[in-house]
Amino acid sequence: MENKIAVYGAYGHTGKFLIAQLYQQGYKPILSGRDADKLNVLSNDYPDLITKVADINQPETLDEAFADAEIIVNCAGPFLDTAEPIIQSALRLGKHYLDVSAEQKAVLDIFEKFSEKAKSANITIIPAAAFYGGLGDLLSTTVTQVWDKADEISLYIGLDSWHPTKGTRLTGERNHYQRFMFAENRLQPVLEVKSKIWEFPDPILTQEVVTVPLSEIITISRHIKVNTINTYLSQNSLADIRSDETPEPKPVDKKNRSSQRFCMEVVATKGNKKRSITAEGIDIYAVTAPLLVEAIKRILKGKIKKQGVTTLGEAFDAAAFLRALDTDDIVISDIKETHIN
Repeated sequence: MENKIAVYGAYGHTGKFLIAQLYQQGYKPILSGRDADKLNVLSNDYPDLITKVADINQPETLDEAFADAEIIVNCAGPFLDTAEPIIQSALRLGKHYLDVSAEQKAVLDIFEKFSEKAKSANITIIPAAAFYGGLGDLLSTTVTQVWDKADEISLYIGLDSWHPTKGTRLTGERNHYQRFMFAENRLQPVLEVKSKIWEFPDPILTQEVVTVPLSEIITISRHIKVNTINTYLSQNSLADIRSDETPEPKPVDKKNRSSQRFCMEVVATKGNKKRSITAEGIDIYAVTAPLLVEAIKRILKGKIKKQGVTTLGEAFDAAAFLRALDTDDIVISDIKETHIN
């Protein structure tokens, strides 16, 4: 399990969660990024791990950093800047690639630019393998697996707070592109922000949720037959992230998670049938690590259903993937089935 995984942006907020969980499970990932000083600081906690300085503007440094790995995980945003050069390196080297992008355009660009090249190279590329993009895709795949198609899939994301990292703020500043919704079986520009009241479990409770299309619009629409996809985010969390006064997340437990609680509920309809499933847990940045680790383990074991550019829900047995997650990281509900009157 030594040197099979290279993590770019290893010293970032999400990268540190990933490194800690990989290391705890016996993996010895390669620590990589563009900042040598930050890599040196991180290596103090992992003196037996290899560090590789690499710059997205110097392709040869990327190739040297990733040459011995089987899987490259990109945790360094903004992904509008980092994804393409790292994927180009993955293609040159024949390595699998995952990232944690929430940016619609970054994910859409990966599908459009690299699908055929990845197939030809016999590698798997999974963008948005994170809380945003990946988790909603897994839940949506699981809840609709008994249907050949769905009329509508709606995701309701409730956070009791959102203390954004510097990386999240930088990504927001960089991501000034048109957002897309999915309606009438196609991507369309978002022309109207909708809002409604949604009931989440304690401690999030009743919240106003508003239309915020993120990368799950792209991931879900790529492989699930559905007419309409909606994504809603709780207004209180948007107020947090839009305020310059909101501090960065602070660790409060032994896993260095913040106190933030989240709930993601996915509701799918077909005719008069409705199916729903929820995921609850602590810290949207921290929970990305177990999602990535489970994907990495399945790729290394050959438990992958598709090569080329794909999604967590399409690449793996989504229901089995969710069942394999530790309940200390995330709790997945049973599927509820009802009829619409």
